[in-house]
Amino acid sequence: MASLADLDETDLKILDVVQRNAPMTTAELAERVGMSQSPCWRRLTRLKDDGYIIDQVTRLSADKMGLRTNVFANVKLSAHGRTNLNEFIEAVSRIPEVLEVHPTMGPFDFLLRIITRDVEDYRELAFGRLLTLPTVQEINSTMSLGPVKMTTALPIR
Repeated sequence: MASLADLDETDLKILDVVQRNAPMTTAELAERVGMSQSPCWRRLTRLKDDGYIIDQVTRLSADKMGLRTNVFANVKLSAHGRTNLNEFIEAVSRIPEVLEVHPTMGPFDFLLRIITRDVEDYRELAFGRLLTLPTVQEINSTMSLGPVKMTTALPIR
């Protein structure tokens, strides 16, 4: 498997273009990075095979989907054994409204990024599903007023 040091400027350019606009043909990508289609396709395939490109997805408009409430929930577990951690991770991973689960250091054990239609839906999720998990001791929620910047693009350079 290649390392970041093995990538040249063209590889980095390809990665930057595809992370910002995944649904494009190899011909369009080749044109954007200034190379012919066949070598571009070979590089793209290698970048996928080497694990630099994990997947290519289409982002949906949360607003158009009626999902307007973004919450960051800090979760503290009652116990920290491997079984409790795995049980919690598996349980929250099955909740579709939970978009991200991050283990953290500090007073809380996990940070969850959650999206719901409204505050009432979040209240039902928090009290009806999260706080009923046997390993959850406390949830501290922060409601976002909306993203000022939201991207999935990594800083390549």
